[in-house]
Amino acid sequence: MYFCVDDKISRMKFDTLKYKNIDKSSIEFFNEKEKFSLLYLENNSDETEYTKYTLNGNYIQLYFSLQDKIKVAFNMEHCAIYLSPEDSGLIYFKDDTMNVLFELPAASKMLGLLIPVSFFHSLFASEGDYFFNFENIKGGRPVIEEKVIAPSLKIVLNQIVAKKLHGALQSLYIKGKIYELLSLYFNTSEETESDHCPFMANEETVAQIKKAKDIIIENMANPPSLEELSKTVGLNIKKLKMGFKEFYGAPVFTFLLNYKLEHSKKLLEENKLNVSEVALQIGYSNSSHFIAAFKKKFGITPKQFTKQDHN
Repeated sequence: MYFCVDDKISRMKFDTLKYKNIDKSSIEFFNEKEKFSLLYLENNSDETEYTKYTLNGNYIQLYFSLQDKIKVAFNMEHCAIYLSPEDSGLIYFKDDTMNVLFELPAASKMLGLLIPVSFFHSLFASEGDYFFNFENIKGGRPVIEEKVIAPSLKIVLNQIVAKKLHGALQSLYIKGKIYELLSLYFNTSEETESDHCPFMANEETVAQIKKAKDIIIENMANPPSLEELSKTVGLNIKKLKMGFKEFYGAPVFTFLLNYKLEHSKKLLEENKLNVSEVALQIGYSNSSHFIAAFKKKFGITPKQFTKQDHN
């Protein structure tokens, strides 16, 4: 979702006291001079964080939410895109200087890819107009495009953040992943819209991984063991563990724990069940264990959460 009521964004202002102007080195995950910068933000606190990043020059900007719904604004707070983990946003504004404003709720994280326009154009020199409307850029008109993230692209995003190599190998790995990300992002073939994953053996494997996810969610109160799950979906334990983490960005039961706690928030918001009943519904026989897990993830107790205004 995108909102912007004034095209003259460079003249607008924002609440400078709200947004932190942090050191760029703490937000730039990777920087290849004159080619691209990769930004990574993670909010590990229990409150919404506001961060400002200043751009000098014209860039194609790509933003991805890795967890929870985020807001990215441009020079003014109401000129913004709102992205869930299922969405991405491609942005271009012809501004020599721009403040990008990030609003991240508790326990959220995101990636941003910034590419100088000249380098971006060189990547698609032969078929630039096919992949992207460069006429808008030449005319100085804003470009705001949002699209659903394909499963194969989600895997690359998770690999960028999770994979750790030594020294120069890490730099080489990230550069390769950025090119891979761009090729998948701008791929318009039917394959992009499917669940095909180039990092797994075949379509059947992907289907088995997704089936495993559906099974543990359906049985969240009493999930099968990893061995039982692997037999049910027809994958050996090693392939199940590796494939699940590649596809969903977390081990099987870490994913399930996060899902259960997120689900518990929805149940509490509905205000039909008390804390003990919610705990039982998601698989906690001891409500104190549920309360401790909930507080560890969200920074507040379930009871405190129910007292908040969720409108």
